[in-house]
Amino acid sequence: MTADPYLADLSGAVVHDETVPARGPWLHHIKAGETLRIVDVEGNQAVDFLLYSEADDAERYSAQDTVSAQGNLFLREGTVLRSNEGNPMMTIAGTSVAYHDTIGGACSCESNTLRYGHHTKAQHACVENFLNANLTEGRTKRDIVSNINFFMNVPVEADGSLGIVDGISAPGLTVDLKAEMDVIVVVSNCPQINNPCNGFNPSPVRMIVTA
Repeated sequence: MTADPYLADLSGAVVHDETVPARGPWLHHIKAGETLRIVDVEGNQAVDFLLYSEADDAERYSAQDTVSAQGNLFLREGTVLRSNEGNPMMTIAGTSVAYHDTIGGACSCESNTLRYGHHTKAQHACVENFLNANLTEGRTKRDIVSNINFFMNVPVEADGSLGIVDGISAPGLTVDLKAEMDVIVVVSNCPQINNPCNGFNPSPVRMIVTA
């Protein structure tokens, strides 16, 4: 039997292992000290990502605090994901992708209509995934804040505008996130088909949690 390459180098016991289908949402509680590995199974798939403190979900991931603390827009190995109270929530313990996006935001039915035309209005989007997942624990649209886009490539152009271009990921590349507090992770496995963030073909991702 062939060893699973995505488990071989993990030091802790696997406590959760799930494949999120293309376009799907995911929510999971992760304890301090546990590590989440996100596997870009087929490559070039954007993973929209939110974090909440399990102790009090009014404390949640803050793009502003994270970017300000590290003095860089992009997330790399060693980046500490900080909350709106400035506390460390998770740390990027390892990544096989050079950097990840924290400013591109999440697609919505409204933004799709504005960017790509009224015919896209009915297309499922990341905001709806976040809302569907959060509603299971009583959070609403007001609780959706600026998110991380793992594996997504959003360069800042010379004029200050943002581009959404082909991803820099490839099949089987990973990012590992170590929890610094008990957290609730909410993911939208991005369903976008109108720009290159998913190679115009949304695909599954795998979520592995180790103790």
